[in-house]
Amino acid sequence: MAVAADRVDAVRAFNRFYTRRIGALGERLFDSPFSLAEMRVLYELAHRRRPAATELADDLGLDAGYLSRILNRFRERGFLQRAPSTADGRRRHLGLTRRGRTAFAPCEARARREVSAMLAQLPTASQQRVVGAMRTIEHELAGNAPATIRLRSHRPGDMGWVVHRHGAIYAALSYNHEFEALVARIVADFLDHFDPAGERCWIAEQNGDIVGSVFLVRKSKTVAKLRLLLVEPSARGLGVGGRLVDACVRFARQAGYRTITLWTQSELLAARRLYERAGFRCVDRVKHRSFGKNLVAETWDLAL
Repeated sequence: MAVAADRVDAVRAFNRFYTRRIGALGERLFDSPFSLAEMRVLYELAHRRRPAATELADDLGLDAGYLSRILNRFRERGFLQRAPSTADGRRRHLGLTRRGRTAFAPCEARARREVSAMLAQLPTASQQRVVGAMRTIEHELAGNAPATIRLRSHRPGDMGWVVHRHGAIYAALSYNHEFEALVARIVADFLDHFDPAGERCWIAEQNGDIVGSVFLVRKSKTVAKLRLLLVEPSARGLGVGGRLVDACVRFARQAGYRTITLWTQSELLAARRLYERAGFRCVDRVKHRSFGKNLVAETWDLAL
């Protein structure tokens, strides 16, 4: 399909404007010691669950050799850790070391501050239009890519959805009314005692529809508790659960927790796989009868 020259010129003009506006033309991004490409790779390593180098190269559109040189520089600085895949010994999972996370943290904070400062110059309605336009660009240029999953903080009305969908979905697994009552008490306690410095609820949306949720709440000064992870059956297989768990882990680290703990049931196999992939380990198992069923409760912990 032919494209009018003025449209091509408009896109190029916008690219020039925005790269200059966010400071992407400098040799180092946000006055950090990292280039734009290095910062992009660091971001993925900080926010993904143990990606392989081939996945990074494909998703970022980077030449494999160029990516390899970046990763080698990170390894020499002590930023990078590699672990063999349990499924394929030829693959290596990548992640940031504690030193790497320490180096990346101020860059992430600086980026958020600068974007916040840029948007703060606009009235609320203009901010919404700018963000909406960006989402439209992302959606349209993604072509046939899967629908975008967006995570957001909770807002009025969300807790009703959380209770309703837990009750309905778990009823299909033969959990009785006791389970829905437990969920209602948990969300009421969250709202009554919500501490934004150390607690958070994430709502996952797909094309404006809620498809998942999770909570991270304070158990003690150093221990956070992951609660009420739920993904709608229609959205399973899209990576929603993994993104929700990852959001909990990132926030817990930023909030200064040392451990995340959670309570689940052995029969919830999909959830258990998510926890295991995120690095959680089962530390306790107890048989019990609750919610009208004989169950095996499990406690899983993640050291941060």
